[in-house]
Amino acid sequence: MQSMHSYQIELKGEVLHVGFNRNLPAQGDRIVKDALEVLNQMIDSGEIPGGKCILIDGPQTVAVAYVLSHKLVHLYSVVAVLDPKLGSKISTPNGAIRHKTYIVTSAHGSAEYKVGDLIETEEKQPERSLIKVVLCGPPQAGKSCLRDGLKKAILGNLGAPYPYVITACPDGEGSWHQEAYENNESVAKDCKRNNKADVTPKFAEEAAKWVKSANQLINIIDVGGKTSPENEIIMKEATHAIILSGDINKFAEWEDFCQLLGLKIIAKIHSQLDAVEDEVFFADGWQEKTSELLEKAPLLTGSVHSLKRGENLSNRPMVQALAKVLIHLTKC
Repeated sequence: MQSMHSYQIELKGEVLHVGFNRNLPAQGDRIVKDALEVLNQMIDSGEIPGGKCILIDGPQTVAVAYVLSHKLVHLYSVVAVLDPKLGSKISTPNGAIRHKTYIVTSAHGSAEYKVGDLIETEEKQPERSLIKVVLCGPPQAGKSCLRDGLKKAILGNLGAPYPYVITACPDGEGSWHQEAYENNESVAKDCKRNNKADVTPKFAEEAAKWVKSANQLINIIDVGGKTSPENEIIMKEATHAIILSGDINKFAEWEDFCQLLGLKIIAKIHSQLDAVEDEVFFADGWQEKTSELLEKAPLLTGSVHSLKRGENLSNRPMVQALAKVLIHLTKC
């Protein structure tokens, strides 16, 4: 599976999407070997069939670029690489948009293109939107576990923005906790106990500053499990919310709290510790009518099962669906 490789490749139409597996960092030599292995697998299986033209979109080291070129020039008459700074730029009511444009780097047997020519496509590159998503709900629902699984799921998507996590609750379970738990469970539990503290007004004011100044495209804010004045201070600096609750009777309280603060509720998820599978329900037309739907209802509802430490939660259907929605919102 490509998830086990440090370099990822996916062909969609005539565009080869490439990029680093941010859940499996590696040195340059390993990345080159993995890129070649994945390419060979895709070529041997017919997934990369060859043809007139292939467009390459995504980050590459110099060494990987040589590997891609060496393999693809034998299969395609034209190979071209994306230059994100090129392409005609137009203004729209929803922001500036640039058409993706590729530079031809290899052309043999083509009467249409030569090296250095530009291929401007119909695919658009809108200026991406910055979102600040609060992960909230009653205590003991598994918010910190969901947070870590969601971050890993987003990182596993080629071309997705980096998900910046803000731990806005001093419960001792920062973003370091999952990795520490996997390496040494007892030490992680001791650290959690030692770092646990109350949410004070002073802490809330400081955390609100973190949220206000967050400038990544995807910012995930993990808050405590109370609809408190302190959480109000923190959450009012956000833009969206995901509500996770083990008790469905608690949803209304948190929906009212989020709406009071002007947050758009992306998802409402029932955390079921003893269930054996997720349930995922997207709102009809959620990708085409995102803004309109968010004014009145979540884009995603359903349940997630068994949010427990020590398990890889990033592959759960609900976690994957959440990652998909958050990535989509940066393009709206």
